[in-house]
Amino acid sequence: MEKKLRVGVLGATGMVGQRFVSLLEEHPWFEVTTVAASPRSAGKTYKEAVGGRWKLETPMPERVKNLTVMNVNEVEKVASSVDFVFSAVDMTKEEIRAIEEAYAKAETPVVSNNSAHRWTPDVPMVIPEINPEHFEVIPFQRKRLNTERGFIAVKPNCSIQSYTPALSAWKEFEPYEVVATTYQAISGAGKTFKDWPEMVGNVIPYIGGEEEKSEQEPLRIWGRLEGGVIVKAKEPVITCQCIRIPVLNGHTAAVFVKFRKCPSKEQLIERLTQYRGLPQELALPSAPKQFIRYLEENDRPQVTLDVDYENGMGVSIGRLREDTVYDWKFVGLSHNTLRGAAGGAVLCAELLTKQGYISAK
Repeated sequence: MEKKLRVGVLGATGMVGQRFVSLLEEHPWFEVTTVAASPRSAGKTYKEAVGGRWKLETPMPERVKNLTVMNVNEVEKVASSVDFVFSAVDMTKEEIRAIEEAYAKAETPVVSNNSAHRWTPDVPMVIPEINPEHFEVIPFQRKRLNTERGFIAVKPNCSIQSYTPALSAWKEFEPYEVVATTYQAISGAGKTFKDWPEMVGNVIPYIGGEEEKSEQEPLRIWGRLEGGVIVKAKEPVITCQCIRIPVLNGHTAAVFVKFRKCPSKEQLIERLTQYRGLPQELALPSAPKQFIRYLEENDRPQVTLDVDYENGMGVSIGRLREDTVYDWKFVGLSHNTLRGAAGGAVLCAELLTKQGYISAK
């Protein structure tokens, strides 16, 4: 790419916004030229607006420190300064839906980390290795919005990334019933242990809205484009419990699966390790070389050893074994703020750029 695309980050001062800013520091295609946040942050430098709330272990990139934070509600002003935006705004769902649509109507593509548009029928919700064909719904969305460039695309919830890829790799064996329990890191709530000291040594068996997302969003990922909208799949039926645990980064899942066909352990492992998607074929900048790996050790995957696999963009699977009630069971691990949040959105934007949906204004 001869000239980098100008990127805006909406909600840039929050944890996921910070992750976007950090990930894009040395990106070969994209450059953060605009940071936008709430009116109370507008007019300050990014460094002043974030203050002592920088939540990442890596330092704040030098080149964004002195960017003046813009008011995220001044849509036309922000949109005029960028080619597209990443959305990580912290608002009500109704407000998020409205503001993301406003940016799209201002002819600015929106790649969103938020959940507000995940069930809008003509908005693609994509894990690029699994369902890139869902981007083909964008022309239908543009027709509804009456736009030429503008649209909204979203990535799915972080909780499904540790098991949905494995089930996708095993699609030929027809999984039809799944039980999953996710053990989710506190950064998924935008927190660190400094923010949330009561999580040290604690487990909370409830995360609002998470179980519904974990059960339903994979079905939309596996859905089909029909009549200008995405129609969700009917199977596999998934039931899930989501538990918050005292880990900073990394969502782990314990999963039980029933198949209509009877795969061997060797077949299941082979499908995992050979699974490749469009990002790998196109060698996109953020794509892991190997999307899914299988670990033979009985005590893997572990957060401390495995969460940063492939720069946090890969998925680790282990403990695959036959079950006495279901057919097979396994443990999965993914990085919730990289693959599951900002990194997954950046990968979506890379694919959208490669396919011509995002371009310079």
